[in-house]
Amino acid sequence: MIALSLAEIAAIVDGQPHDVPDPSAVVTGPVVIDSREVRHGSLFAAFAGERVDGHDYAERAVEAGAVAVLAARPVGVPAIVVDDVVAALGALARAAVERLGTTVVALTGSAGKTSTKDLVAQLLQRKAPTVWTPGSFNNEIGLPLTVLSATPDTRHLVLEMGARGIGHIRYLTGLTPPRIGLVLNVGSAHLGEFGSREAIAQAKGELVEGLPEDGVAVLNADDPLVRAMASRTKARVLLFGEGPEADVRGENVRLTDDGRPAFALHTPTGCSDVTLRLYGEHHVSNALAAAAVAHELGMSVTEIAEALSEAGTLSRWRMEVTERPDGVTVVNDAYNANPESMKAALRALAAMGKARQAGGGRTWAVLGQMAELGDASLAEHDAVGRLAVRLNVSKLVAVGGQEASWLQLGAYNEGSWGEESVHVSDAQAAVDLLRSELRPGDVVLVKASRSVGLEKVAQALLETTEGEVAVR
Repeated sequence: MIALSLAEIAAIVDGQPHDVPDPSAVVTGPVVIDSREVRHGSLFAAFAGERVDGHDYAERAVEAGAVAVLAARPVGVPAIVVDDVVAALGALARAAVERLGTTVVALTGSAGKTSTKDLVAQLLQRKAPTVWTPGSFNNEIGLPLTVLSATPDTRHLVLEMGARGIGHIRYLTGLTPPRIGLVLNVGSAHLGEFGSREAIAQAKGELVEGLPEDGVAVLNADDPLVRAMASRTKARVLLFGEGPEADVRGENVRLTDDGRPAFALHTPTGCSDVTLRLYGEHHVSNALAAAAVAHELGMSVTEIAEALSEAGTLSRWRMEVTERPDGVTVVNDAYNANPESMKAALRALAAMGKARQAGGGRTWAVLGQMAELGDASLAEHDAVGRLAVRLNVSKLVAVGGQEASWLQLGAYNEGSWGEESVHVSDAQAAVDLLRSELRPGDVVLVKASRSVGLEKVAQALLETTEGEVAVR
């Protein structure tokens, strides 16, 4: 992070130094919340969680090289004591952004946030030093930590913003005011919490409301609820999408034989062809969103197309494609799931399987619960099961409890009456089934909400031990 003395930090967060022998001591390393990640010069932020209290690790953090601890109470080592560690962390991030003078790009949406954030980061990194949200560190703790990992030479901050309710994104934009705000889509993720897609749109639109007059709102022209957000911002609007009204658009969208999207990228400065390394047509929208941001920040269409064609996946368990030595392909997309991302993954699986069908390869969809859907849960799981049948997925393996049974029920009602679908109790049962039936040329998609833990299935299928493969 930018160098700050303990005295400066105390003033910024309205805290009181305790056991600080030298207020002029400078924090030069990142702010961390895990004592195992402390480096020389770090500031350790202590949080009291449900199972672990970071204050208990304060001494260990200082011994490992932390200059001090940001804490809610005295801890017997140098500390800045505050009433609310989360609020203090946010205040520190706001001060860092102001001192850095960097361009903040913030993005949100119901699906594709992390994949798009990774694309934006890879494009902007070619232009100037860029710091971006690791994984899905997109809340009131993760976002400040990302900002506080920036250094004085950082020119772009790419920040993913999530929302669990109305006002959350407004709070985050207050911590790190963006100049460019990108909204991808409004879907069904967290429908159980918000109650309606209109309420989700209200929450996501807080991002463009927080933009300055000289800022830019990058909006999805193909999503009516997102496009309508143009009326909620005083910033200039830049549209992306596949329709003719989009400023940055994709034309002649198609899939290669192995399921990778290709398209002609049009920007206000020209046109260039793109073939993504990522799998699935849903990544076209993500790529166009990233291209719009890169265009706004001065990259040429040729530079953007080249960068998109070379970009990969930076975050784990998101359409990670691995081919085993025996010819079985495992697609680990188990980090999270909602109706939109689940359907997109199934379509990607079907596309990947087409090239293998001639050789007898089959497609397997190993699916689990999509969480936080509220009253819509039964209908959404049923719809996913039906889609698997309509896409001619060879085998559906529904893993888990009631929601998994709804997945299988949808497949059954759509016409999957034989051995095309099966319901198993847990991840180990799924692994046992797959190990006994997979054959060369098969493609296996593994996807569910993060709480289900289906990444264990993908990991087990990729183990190369001589003995029994087991879920760990």
